[in-house]
Amino acid sequence: MPTIKEIKEKNTGPQAVIKTGGKQYRVQAGDTLKVEKLGDDFKVGDSVSFDMVLLKDDGSTITLGTPTIKGSVVTATITDIARHAKVVVGKFKQKSKYFVKNGHKQPYFAVKIEDIK
Repeated sequence: MPTIKEIKEKNTGPQAVIKTGGKQYRVQAGDTLKVEKLGDDFKVGDSVSFDMVLLKDDGSTITLGTPTIKGSVVTATITDIARHAKVVVGKFKQKSKYFVKNGHKQPYFAVKIEDIK
C-alpha cells in the first residue's frame, strides 16, 4: 500500500475523475488505463474525448460537477484494443449429474490520457 508521501509525489499535475462504461476513473496526464470498449468504429491511434468529467483538480482549486462539469473534456489516445483474460463461469448441482461451464472474454480499450481541460 502506498504511503501518503508517495501519493503526493505521484500527483503532480491536474487530475480529474471521469465516468465511462459505467465506471469512474481518477486520471491525470500520462496515465494509461483500461476502459470498456467504446464502439466498433475506433482503431489504435485514434483520439478519444471523455466529456463526463465529474471532478477536476488543477492544483489550486477543486471543481465538483452537478453531476458533470460543463465544458470540461479529457482527451486520450487509444494505445491498444484487446480482450481481458477468460472468465470461467460454472454451474453445478450435486447428485444430479448437472454441470455447465461457460467462458467469456470482455473487450477493452487501453487509453493514454493526453490532456485535461
